[in-house]
Amino acid sequence: MDYGYTTSYTAAGHSDGGGFLPNSQNPDSGGGAKRKFGTDTLRPVTIKQLVAAHHPSPDAEHFIIDSAEATQVTFVGQIRNISTQTTNVTYKLDDGTGIIEVKMWKDNDAPDEGRTGGLVEQGYARVWGRLKAFANKRHVGAQIIRPVADLNEVQYHLLEATAVHLHFSRGPLESMQAKGGAGAANGANGADGTDGGYAGNSAATTIPANLSLRAKKVLHCIQNAVQTQEGLHVEQIAAQTSMDFGEVQKAGDELQNNGLIYTTVDDLTWALLDV
Repeated sequence: MDYGYTTSYTAAGHSDGGGFLPNSQNPDSGGGAKRKFGTDTLRPVTIKQLVAAHHPSPDAEHFIIDSAEATQVTFVGQIRNISTQTTNVTYKLDDGTGIIEVKMWKDNDAPDEGRTGGLVEQGYARVWGRLKAFANKRHVGAQIIRPVADLNEVQYHLLEATAVHLHFSRGPLESMQAKGGAGAANGANGADGTDGGYAGNSAATTIPANLSLRAKKVLHCIQNAVQTQEGLHVEQIAAQTSMDFGEVQKAGDELQNNGLIYTTVDDLTWALLDV
C-alpha cells in the first residue's frame, strides 16, 4: 500500500528514503562535531513515543527513541483543534496513545491552501516534521501535514511504527526468527520456550501502578489471546473473563487512556499497543 513515501528498515549500506537503521547512515568523515545531512532519519512513531522520547540536552537537535537517534518523525492522528495565528497554524493531534501540538509555520510566498488544504477538525492527518522542546513543552515543527484520505492508513501506520519499535528494542527480524526457532526447540524438549511466541513477548508490557483490577484483568485477557491485527471484541473478553459487558467497556477506556490498547475494526474491538 502506497501512502506517498517510502521507508526501508533492513537496507544495508543505503537508505530507501527512510534511513532508520544505524548502518544506513553515513558516518562523519571529518573530526568536527557538526551534524551532517546523511545522519538524519525519518522515523514512524506514535505520539506516546514522542512524549516519552529522551532529550539528551536542552540544545540537542535530536531526541532518543528506543536507544536510537530520531531527528525527523512521521505519525498519523486525529485533529482535535486548529488554531490560526499570524505566523503559524497549530494543530492538536490525538492518535489514541497521546496528544501533541503540531506547528506549521506560514510561508508568505506560498498560499496556505496549497500547504494545509483539506485539514479539518475531527479529520485525520499525517505529519512529517521534527520533535522540538521549548519552555519544557514539546511540539512537532511540521514540514508537511496533509489529510488522510484512506482510513486504512491509520492502522497501517500503527503497524509500521510497531515494526520499527520492535526492530530497535528487540533486534532485526532475522535475529527474532532465530530466537523463535530456538525457543520452539526448547519447548519441544520440555523447556519453557519463552522466546518462541509473540504472546509471551506481549506480556512484558509495562503496567501502570494505578491501573484498576478490572483493567488489569482485561489487559491480561488480551495479552494471552492469539495476537491478530483485529484483536478481541468486547463480547469475547466479557465471556473469557466472566465480567459484565459494561465493566469491560470501562476497563477498555482506562487501557486506551493509558496507551496500552487501541481500537481496530470498530470501537468495541481492541488490540495491544506495545510501543
